[in-house]
Amino acid sequence: MNDVAEKPEDDLRSRLHAMETKLKRMRDQRNNFSENARRAADSRNGIQEQSKELRDKIKELLEQQKEIRLIAKGHQMKRDEIQNQIRELISKKKGRKDDNKGTKSVIIQLSETVGAIERIERQIMTDGTITLKKENSLLKKLKVLISKRAELSPLVEDFNVLSIDLGDMEGSIQLLKAEADSEHKLMLDAHSHADEVWDEIKPMFEERDFMKAEGDRLHESFVLARKNADEVHASIVELLKKVNEIRDEMKAEIEEGRLVIENHNKSVRESLTTPDMDEDLANSLSAQLMETGSLTFGGTLGGDFIENNIPKSKNKKQSRKLGTSRGRKK
Repeated sequence: MNDVAEKPEDDLRSRLHAMETKLKRMRDQRNNFSENARRAADSRNGIQEQSKELRDKIKELLEQQKEIRLIAKGHQMKRDEIQNQIRELISKKKGRKDDNKGTKSVIIQLSETVGAIERIERQIMTDGTITLKKENSLLKKLKVLISKRAELSPLVEDFNVLSIDLGDMEGSIQLLKAEADSEHKLMLDAHSHADEVWDEIKPMFEERDFMKAEGDRLHESFVLARKNADEVHASIVELLKKVNEIRDEMKAEIEEGRLVIENHNKSVRESLTTPDMDEDLANSLSAQLMETGSLTFGGTLGGDFIENNIPKSKNKKQSRKLGTSRGRKK
């Protein structure tokens, strides 16, 4: 019986040992995948941090270059405006009629407006023959010119160009040419500076692209290692369920074998026990004697037992006395 009970248990024990060995191997594999994922994540995070610092530096330099380009653009606009003034002055000097008044430069418009204001103010102050009606007309025109001057002045200040004297056109032209050349040089210097900044930025773009590609590669390695670790972990969970089932089955078989052995031993003990060794029987007889004052064995009545024994007891005493008297005679 013991050999039969041990065979399934030994088989379960062998299966359990094999599964536990496999579990250890799978745990090691999962831990390796997790460690690879951790290393890939650390490397990826380091690359991404460096890439962020590089992108911030590139952004800073691009903003710097943008500001320099804007400065160059400002110098270019000033140069172009001065050149427009020069062309208009040359046209005036040659006595050409200006048919495109709306296209005049702001500085020319401002200069003409200021000159017209000064002439009207001088006329009103010095001409004593002006009628009231004429004066009112000049005042209205003066009001319009003053309003136009207020509109043009901020534009001239934005360009930061020189005021010119229409009475000295040749001198104004030479002054404007010098200023245009200066603005042109400042524009070229600004563009040259911006190009230098761009030369500094270009290799950073290549390094940024490399870091991005490396970060993507490390991230893919992390994702793959994490996926493999999760898959192995899921297999471990499934195998653990089977291991626990086998352990429960082994416990059940061990418990069943223990009960079989206990029942067998109890049966053997009961078969080898005599009435005088039966503790339950002795306790039962003791209880009966305490309650009734007599015991019954095998169907014999208590009264019969007493009646039969009393006479025999007396006869034995009498014969014992006779024997004694005869023995004392000589």
